[in-house]
Amino acid sequence: MPAPPGRRAQDVNPWPTYPMIMRVSSAHEEGGERLYSVNTERFLGNGADGSGGRVRALLLHEVERVDGRFQKIEGTERELPADLVFLAMGFTGAQREGLVDTLGVEVDGRGNVARDEQFMSTEPGVFVAGDMGRGQSLIVWAIAEGRAAAAAADTWLTGESMLPVPVAPTTVALR
Repeated sequence: MPAPPGRRAQDVNPWPTYPMIMRVSSAHEEGGERLYSVNTERFLGNGADGSGGRVRALLLHEVERVDGRFQKIEGTERELPADLVFLAMGFTGAQREGLVDTLGVEVDGRGNVARDEQFMSTEPGVFVAGDMGRGQSLIVWAIAEGRAAAAAADTWLTGESMLPVPVAPTTVALR
């Protein structure tokens, strides 16, 4: 999708419809660049042939909307350097096969990884934040919990932390 406009377009987005405008929240202020009208083709690794090992970039291309569908704009391929990629794809519960089973952490009655008041699981030194501990929720909760869990891990490792703790594991949204 293209970047939204900075002001409401009265001819196509009149009041009282929801204003389709560019917004910046505290999550956006933390950094990063927003890219619009692009599609990721694949991840590129650090191997000689672009596969294997650790991710080093995303190969992406620009798209345009044609007859209601996005189509690739030929010749717009480029690499976006990356050290780490998070995929936000929805949540159907903690996947137990693999890491959760291997670590031996306990799962609560809702299928989330159990954690204490310091975001630590039942395995010492294994911290849990976001959907894995809270259940399906908004990305802003995952960001806040990730920051709080980082502070808890820092304290566990060093005995103290200067990192912010924006939420507790039991914090709920205001209504």
